[in-house]
Amino acid sequence: VCCSGECVLTVTPREKTDGMELNFQQNMSDAMAVLPKLSTGLDVNVRFTGVTDFEYTPECIVFDLLDIPLYHGWLVDPQSPEMVAAVGKLSYNQLVEKIINYKHSADSSRVSEGLVAEQFLESTATQLSYHGLCELNTTAREGEISVFFRNNHFSTMIKHKGHLYLLVTDQGFLQEESVVWESLHNVEGDGNFCDSDFRLCHPPQRAPSTSNPPSAQEQQRQIDQDYLVAVSLQQQQGGAPGPLSDLELARQLQQEEYQQQQQLQQQQQLQQQGSAQGQGSQQTRRRDKDSDCALL
Repeated sequence: VCCSGECVLTVTPREKTDGMELNFQQNMSDAMAVLPKLSTGLDVNVRFTGVTDFEYTPECIVFDLLDIPLYHGWLVDPQSPEMVAAVGKLSYNQLVEKIINYKHSADSSRVSEGLVAEQFLESTATQLSYHGLCELNTTAREGEISVFFRNNHFSTMIKHKGHLYLLVTDQGFLQEESVVWESLHNVEGDGNFCDSDFRLCHPPQRAPSTSNPPSAQEQQRQIDQDYLVAVSLQQQQGGAPGPLSDLELARQLQQEEYQQQQQLQQQQQLQQQGSAQGQGSQQTRRRDKDSDCALL
């Protein structure tokens, strides 16, 4: 935020006319009021007619003053005239409001248009269309540093040798010094990672977990064992007036398992005691043997 404020303060008006001077001062005042929002995020509202089309808000003034292009790729495909007519030149907020109103209209044609507009938002849920991606490649200039807006996030974008790249800022790559850029070549968001020289690199995969899940045979063996225990408990309850409920059966299974664990612990303790006694007797025999020695 401090660096952005310093950059804004260094900007001077392009023209020295009185009208431009007053307009510049107003823009500077609005921009300084917006700067504190950089720590939480800026509110911008896209229009679906062009990659540089946004509803003009005070937040956009910062990009204008710093002469930084702001792009998005959420465009309507002109080959779908029905969607073009339904979306029109509306912004995102206006389109959402239109969909709500039209879907509850008594006019069937308005309902149909609202459904078409809703279909557009659903089919471009990634907020990037292939038509928008093509327009981005055409509009962005070679070597140009710009800002790309998508899914309420702002990313640094550059065009290098005809390809678009986004600066990697994810915390998961904080320790990966070789990962700098990610290519933007599809709408799914699974680009290729590159280093600072735009050479393809492969970030190391995470080490696999040391705890292996139980195999299918072990799982089936445990199921069979639980089943046999359940059958045994039901047979023990043969004289009962009725079958065991699920809660009663669960309690008895738990009690049976607890008893088995107790028996296993007792056996381990007995084995440890027997081992200790065996070692003690060996040491006693060794001392007795040593005491039989005599000096001649």
